[in-house]
Amino acid sequence: MGRGLTAIDGAMALIVILLMTQMWLLWATLEAFLAGHHETAVPGAIVSGLLFAACFALYLFVERVDAQRDFRSSFRDLSQ
Repeated sequence: MGRGLTAIDGAMALIVILLMTQMWLLWATLEAFLAGHHETAVPGAIVSGLLFAACFALYLFVERVDAQRDFRSSFRDLSQ
């Protein structure tokens, strides 16, 4: 039971860090674009998409671990 919660906590911490990085990247890319540096928009969008995909993969991992944890706890409840 403790391993599932530790995995969820670690994944949630990574999601927070990745989302903060994505917000910073969006801010920096938008500021550079508005300053006339249009060549930074496409690489910024690509990296932002990769960060979004990583966050979504971690979200799916958290959902899977949580579902497994709930499934195991329901069997323990039935056996008692």
